Amino acid sequence: MKVNGIDEGPAAAKTVSDLIRNSGLREDRVAVEVNGNIVPRSDYSITVLKDDDSVEIVGFVGGG
Repeated sequence: MKVNGIDEGPAAAKTVSDLIRNSGLREDRVAVEVNGNIVPRSDYSITVLKDDDSVEIVGFVGGG
């Protein structure tokens, strides 16, 4: 599985929620795309990842 363009090897995380949690991120602070498709936040816990998936995680940054 690739995460943000880096080959992470086999999918150690079972779901998008697991991947976010294992990355030390917060679900309410990221947007996730799997294989070019945006995953709705409501689907993070049911979207199962596979070894050949390409995942992009984008974090929200506040500022002023």
